Amino acid sequence: MTVAIWILIAVAALILGAVGSIIVQRRMARSKAKIIILEARQEGEVLKKNKILEAREEELRIKADAEKAAQQRMSKVQSIESKLKQRELQLNQQQSENQRARNDNEQTRAKLDDQLQALEGRKAEVEALRRKAQDELEHISGLSSEEAKEKLIESLKDEAKTAAASYINDIMDEAKMTANKEAKRIVVQSIQRVATETAIENSVTVFQIDSDEIKGRIIGREGRNIRALEAATGIEIIVDDTPEAIVLSGFDPVRREIARLALHQLVADGRIHPARIEEVVAKVTKQIEEEIIETGKRTAIYLGIHGLHPDLIRLVGKMKYRSSYGQNLLQHSRETANLCAVMASELGLNPKKARRAGLLHDIGKVPDEEPELPHALLGMKLAEKYKEKPEICNAIGAHHDEVEQTSLLAPIVQVCDAISGARPGARREIVEAYIKRLNDLEQLALSYPGVIKTYAIQAGRELRVIVGADKIDDVETEKLSAEIAKRIQDEMTYPGQVKITVIRETRSVSFAK
Repeated sequence: MTVAIWILIAVAALILGAVGSIIVQRRMARSKAKIIILEARQEGEVLKKNKILEAREEELRIKADAEKAAQQRMSKVQSIESKLKQRELQLNQQQSENQRARNDNEQTRAKLDDQLQALEGRKAEVEALRRKAQDELEHISGLSSEEAKEKLIESLKDEAKTAAASYINDIMDEAKMTANKEAKRIVVQSIQRVATETAIENSVTVFQIDSDEIKGRIIGREGRNIRALEAATGIEIIVDDTPEAIVLSGFDPVRREIARLALHQLVADGRIHPARIEEVVAKVTKQIEEEIIETGKRTAIYLGIHGLHPDLIRLVGKMKYRSSYGQNLLQHSRETANLCAVMASELGLNPKKARRAGLLHDIGKVPDEEPELPHALLGMKLAEKYKEKPEICNAIGAHHDEVEQTSLLAPIVQVCDAISGARPGARREIVEAYIKRLNDLEQLALSYPGVIKTYAIQAGRELRVIVGADKIDDVETEKLSAEIAKRIQDEMTYPGQVKITVIRETRSVSFAK
């Protein structure tokens, strides 16, 4: 019984201790909670005060910025007001000055009107005095003023005619005595002062190669390369047993030069096939065209001729590749220009105009198109088209007496053209006739519709005609060949026979990408 009581007492003590500790913990928790709440309230008060301070500072800053902006606007407004006041003062001052100027002008105008009236009165008085003096003179001489004027003019005319006739007679007599001698002196002196070169024309060009193996590559499989090159250039390519040489035959020096340069590039590059040949020939043709323009510019600079139209400069450059009776046309024109300048200087004329007319006198031999006109008339029309002066145009058109000569430049150009062409070895008639026959062959074939290009090769023994595949079919090509052959037989004179080859080619090109 006693042990159970002690156990109960111990248990009660434990329970009381636990309850006491719980009560103490609760009290401590409540005190801590009060402390935390108090600290939170204090922090809240601090934050509130800080936020209030920040808001007040922000308010003050915004207020200061607004006051500053208002002050700036106010200063701008004041500046504008001051400028407006200054402008108003200037306008008032200018208005007052204008008013004073108007008053001065009115006073000046009034003075001028008074002076004008006074002058009118004086003019009337002078006119009355003049009429009175004229009446007195007419009364004294017995002639009216018109009659006296006519008699004076007639007397002066007779006197001038007599003086002029005697002067002309003296000049004519002196000219007759010295004309032949002076003309010979001028011509001989002009010839002696102008050096020249005798032009020798060739119809073939020899292309040198390093080895005969290149000949086979130039010919190509079944001759396709050489055919493509001949079709693209219009030049006959002769590959024979001559060691390390290929002969290019053709009457047109431009085509021969294009063929030579194209062959040189193809051999150096190593890629020789029809497509590459056409590409290189097109590129070389463009280079030759640029060289023609450059030659024209150099010639104009050499002769001191300025202001030539670009098309005329190009035609001058083309003369390098044209011959007249075997004489190089550019060399002939340069020589004629120098002769004209020397002769014009001897005669007291303008040497620059004479040199210009001499250079352009044969410009009608190298047109882009071939109209049915003599080269002198065509050259005159080209010069007129490109705004050359009338005396130069007349000198070009009259140097073969096809139009009337209207200036002294015309006979000078005519004489100098004859001097340049008459030098020993300067010209050969056979070559000119040969070139004309080949040109006529090509132009005859070009006159047919559908023909794109024509080439006279093998010294005129073969005519190759290239037609458009979309314009002429295979049956019409045979008819065209027969028609051209018949026209050549009927209209032209030629040695041997002429072979007409009509080529119609169809191509299809695609690209693999």
